[in-house]
Amino acid sequence: MHRSPPDFEPRVYTPQRIAAVVATLAEDGVAAAEVLRGSGVGEAELHTPATRISYAQVVTVFRNALRLSRDPAVALRAGARMHITAYGIWGYALLSSRTCAEMLEFAVKYRRVIGPMADMRYDHAADPSVCAFEAVLTPDPRDELHRFAIEFTYAAHQTLSRDIYGDGFGFSAVRVAYPEPAHAQACRAFFGCPVHFGQPCNELQFDAAWSTRPPSTHDPITHAMTREMCQQFLSELAHAGGTAARVRQALTQQMPWRFPSIESMAREIDMEPRTLRRRLEMQGTSYRQILADVRRALAIEYLRKTRMTTEEIASRLGYSDAANFRHAFARWTGKTPQAYRQR
Repeated sequence: MHRSPPDFEPRVYTPQRIAAVVATLAEDGVAAAEVLRGSGVGEAELHTPATRISYAQVVTVFRNALRLSRDPAVALRAGARMHITAYGIWGYALLSSRTCAEMLEFAVKYRRVIGPMADMRYDHAADPSVCAFEAVLTPDPRDELHRFAIEFTYAAHQTLSRDIYGDGFGFSAVRVAYPEPAHAQACRAFFGCPVHFGQPCNELQFDAAWSTRPPSTHDPITHAMTREMCQQFLSELAHAGGTAARVRQALTQQMPWRFPSIESMAREIDMEPRTLRRRLEMQGTSYRQILADVRRALAIEYLRKTRMTTEEIASRLGYSDAANFRHAFARWTGKTPQAYRQR
């Protein structure tokens, strides 16, 4: 059910998403320096090929945009700037795919190459006309960052699909997990189809006929070459996050039921506990913080997608009793588990 979240610290991704947000707010008279404030990215760096950014920097810029923009649909406008050329090798791999099924399979398998705002699931055998998405910046649909990331992602997918199939492409239905916002009508007008809010999951639906249309730019040699390059990037990405990424991955793989102490985790990753603490501190985090982040993500997922009781979730997440879990959840979200689920 739960996929390991990406590591937020490594600067390994190209800055197109940040550039798209900066350009969009510039249209509204907001200075780039304000949009980039606190991110550690300068305006000139957005136009430098060597620039690489992290998820943490993207979060800073997205939250700045939410605070600065007077247009509630700013994420849609920014995402619409993401043409297929913005994705580099990953984009060329899509263009050179043999069939739509191959293209979507590649998009899912190598999605982490582009530093996505949302992971994607697609099952051609089950339903060839539905793609599901899970936001990676925050698991909470009530967080405005979640809404911003999903709207940016959906708008980007509409632009990307039209780059491949032409301006006639459109979604037949859009579903999102976040509550209906004030700009709901703007969303419906943007996508030109029904948009359903407060849904169990985030999904894009399109006419099944599109899934049978192969890209007109298929090239087997280019596709093989780009696939190999993306595989190499993923291999390098596995080591880019350092110790924090190794701990986060180990915790995600072991949960639920097993919650090792820092001493046990140190043994698992073949490291002395003192060394583990020091390396995590150098990355600006701690074992306790990583454990809390993983627990929080799982707790929200269980409340959203299962009928497990608070007591059952507390037990599965390793809390000594439900009261301790309720206190922790209120600290994370500002709500009790029961109130969160009822909303």
